[in-house]
Amino acid sequence: MPFTVAELTNIANSALDVYLGKGEVYKQNIQNKPLIAEMDAGAKTFAGGKGSVSLAVKAGQGGLTLSGYTHDDVVSYGNPASTKRISFPWREHFIGMGLTHTELKTDGITVVETDAKQSMSDKSGREEFALANIFDEKMDEMNEDYASGWNSLLWGDGSSDAKAIAGIRSFILDNPASGSTGGLNRTTNTWWRNRAATAAANSAGTGFNVITSTASGGGALLQFLQREERQLSRYSRGRRPLLLAGSDFIGALETELRGNGQYAQFGWSGNGQNGTVDGAMPAIVWNGIKITYDPTLDTLGYSKRLYNIDKRAIKLLYMDGEKMKKSSPARPHNRFVIYQGITTTAVMVCQQLNTSAVYDIA
Repeated sequence: MPFTVAELTNIANSALDVYLGKGEVYKQNIQNKPLIAEMDAGAKTFAGGKGSVSLAVKAGQGGLTLSGYTHDDVVSYGNPASTKRISFPWREHFIGMGLTHTELKTDGITVVETDAKQSMSDKSGREEFALANIFDEKMDEMNEDYASGWNSLLWGDGSSDAKAIAGIRSFILDNPASGSTGGLNRTTNTWWRNRAATAAANSAGTGFNVITSTASGGGALLQFLQREERQLSRYSRGRRPLLLAGSDFIGALETELRGNGQYAQFGWSGNGQNGTVDGAMPAIVWNGIKITYDPTLDTLGYSKRLYNIDKRAIKLLYMDGEKMKKSSPARPHNRFVIYQGITTTAVMVCQQLNTSAVYDIA
């Protein structure tokens, strides 16, 4: 099969003599992915199981009544039965690439085959014309495609791919009383809901409306977050918040802070030495936790949103030994191609919802 235009362009861009900076291709559109970093930092493993990871949750009360009695009054006994089972299906994920021997030859690389194994070595004189290793570049691109896809899934609501993991937006809903999570109904179990300030929550009567940010009165957004902090800690036992926000939400906080005069002596940062004043504001911290800008929220159209995620309650689990498992299948006998693949088996689970929240600004 002849090369496609895309393949020929890639060979030219990666291997020929048109680039400065020999051996390096400068990446232009790789965004930070703080959600992956945070969820991976606290990720646990699970051994397997028949399709799902199961947890037990309960409201915390068994429906018994404390009442007074005297002498030989008849008293009643009850049988607490509030524990409920929830389950989350684990999912398998794959990404892979194929690279022809011809492309590698064009880049000055020889493929050496020993039975089903393939290895590579540079041809003599390759350094005279090859400015970037095409195989390394393609591997690098596949890894970034994996990271980008994984980030999208972790931020997702499970609707984009029924066979893939359901992410943060399947737990922290715009309308907290809708549907079910882990098989447990949110409508009838009011304690099984996240907190929300969104148009959807306001319309359904299950949360607050979007917040109109203003610096007056101490800052409408600041005051709202302070009140919500009390509610989020109401049922918390060792809550560990992760605060991820879009650019407009962070901008609104900066405006309210500036409007309320919370300036340092020499501006927002620096010490004013040499007659300089730094007008930049450092990262905003809330209750000791940094509010981190996540570019993905802007990409998703949520630049005016903040997710307050309880990392203790919402966790990422990888099947033991199945995180980013790399595979190098043997090539078919009639095709001179190198294959590389990555598989991951994982699930996101939740054991409490009322300690997490989503907030929008107008």
